Amino acid sequence: MVRMTATPTPARRVLLAAPRGYCAGVDRAVIAVEKALEQYGAPIYVRHEIVHNKYVVQTLEKKGAIFVETTAEVPEGSIVMFSAHGVAPTVHEEAAERKLATIDATCPLVTKVHKEAVRYANEDFDILLIGHEGHEEVIGTTGEAPEHITLVDGPDDVDQVEVRDPSKVVWLSQTTLSVDETMETVDRLKTKFPLLVSPPSDDICYATQNRQIAVKQMGVESDLVIVVGSQNSSNSKRLVEVALGAGARAAHLVDFADEIDEAWLQGVATVGVTSGASVPEVLVEGVLEWLSQRGFEDVEIVKAAEESITFSLPKELRRDLRSEVAELVEE
Repeated sequence: MVRMTATPTPARRVLLAAPRGYCAGVDRAVIAVEKALEQYGAPIYVRHEIVHNKYVVQTLEKKGAIFVETTAEVPEGSIVMFSAHGVAPTVHEEAAERKLATIDATCPLVTKVHKEAVRYANEDFDILLIGHEGHEEVIGTTGEAPEHITLVDGPDDVDQVEVRDPSKVVWLSQTTLSVDETMETVDRLKTKFPLLVSPPSDDICYATQNRQIAVKQMGVESDLVIVVGSQNSSNSKRLVEVALGAGARAAHLVDFADEIDEAWLQGVATVGVTSGASVPEVLVEGVLEWLSQRGFEDVEIVKAAEESITFSLPKELRRDLRSEVAELVEE
């Protein structure tokens, strides 16, 4: 008689990426909207989503923020805030024409890329901007020097790129791209244009890089990776791609825990969890609770870096907040 032994069920565990979630630029932008509502009262108009996250936008709408796609939608004389993704100079001009009070919540790392674009355009370089067509950040950066900038949307675009003078070409990039894909694009560009100039420092932001490094470490051991983030979030979508590239059998992007399909857990012993740079931690906690209820109670941290960077509030807000404090002191 043959004795059958049951195959032991592998222990279920969660690998939780660190760092994850809010970066300094997102934290600054969200706080800026909240402070503006406190300082000036509702409504505060925000041109485009302040950050690409459904939950954050819905939460701020409930507090009195009104999100619009164009400056023309903002009533004359109102306050408008520019999102973390940045805007083109023409948007500032439109706001001035409509007599709008502006608060610029552009991430300082995006502003750095804008300044690089202006500098290289002034030196008459052709600028090859690596990024995704239609993304707000790309639109804003291109607007700084449209006659000098050519968009390169990934490695497959390189063959179509033409420049005026191969000895005066520089590459810049959107801040939220896949590091690996961007460098593949750069390598192809350098093969085509051997004198290609690189920016003084990486354009891809520190937070994007750190989150991708953590996901690479986690993805190697994960059967399934769940990335918390919205579909219009570039850096969140890149985390899904990085997880799959690192070896995860499956990876999915969800806004909320209730979007997870239980079928994804079939045959899964290890679930990796992370979140995009515009995602509040409460949404990650919801996913961890959902997994815990299904037997994934053990959580291990996969730490790739320490982050301590912070950015001050937009100068317009700092000025008015200082004025209010001064008035209180005088009283």
